[in-house]
Amino acid sequence: MTYSIHSIVHPTDFSQLSSAAFAHALRIAVAARSKLQALHVDQPEGNADGGFPHVKRMLMQWELLQEDDSPAAVFTRLGVLWQNITLDRQDPAPGIVRFLDENFCDLVVLATHGREGLDRWLNGSVASAVFQQSSIPTLFVPRGARGFVDQVSGEIRLRRVLVPIDHAPAPARAIETARGFAMLLTGAEVAMQLLHVGRIAPAVRNAAGAAPITLRYGNTVQTILAAAIEYDADLICMPTAGRQGVVDALRGSTTERVIRQAPCPVLAVPAL
Repeated sequence: MTYSIHSIVHPTDFSQLSSAAFAHALRIAVAARSKLQALHVDQPEGNADGGFPHVKRMLMQWELLQEDDSPAAVFTRLGVLWQNITLDRQDPAPGIVRFLDENFCDLVVLATHGREGLDRWLNGSVASAVFQQSSIPTLFVPRGARGFVDQVSGEIRLRRVLVPIDHAPAPARAIETARGFAMLLTGAEVAMQLLHVGRIAPAVRNAAGAAPITLRYGNTVQTILAAAIEYDADLICMPTAGRQGVVDALRGSTTERVIRQAPCPVLAVPAL
């Protein structure tokens, strides 16, 4: 079955701190020819373009649009349907909750700005808005990490993916998502490294062609981070718990702690 992304949601303020995540969301949308919905929590009044100048500037920089192209060209030429959703700046979290409840989405892309920024996403109602939708993979783009999208050229560098796995949650969906995600963005198979920190590797079912599993010992988070650096991973794909207590499971969990210190983006894929 071919992996596809039809709709991406990207909460953003279009700030410099969020520019890497914005570039990833936009470049993925171009590769997938998908809808990209920006949830803008601090929309300046009177800006009818709703963030389009940021979109156009980046696409021109990537030589995908011309100066005199209209907003409609993003769809007619690139197949990307750009939508800006303006949220109440006084209380945006309920707006995100409602939006994710009422709108189909294949992927959420979030910037993390270190401990403060990540705490804001994982500990507040914004996190509930994202993670209560348990089937939605979420791409975290940490500030200062090496992304797999070059903001200047738009080039995608996604060659190696590290997938830490355990006996629970089941890793099959994360493995399949990582493989399909890379194929969608690059048109090629990705080199995938499965890693288990422990003595007995989990059984991997329904993941045809999965890579061999490497066993290592030690602190789980630090071992994963060390492996990502050693492997020169462009992406870490983490299986996460499903609908049962997703937010609570992430708080202080292996996934959350890896996101805090990751040298590259982290794709959290909830198990079904």
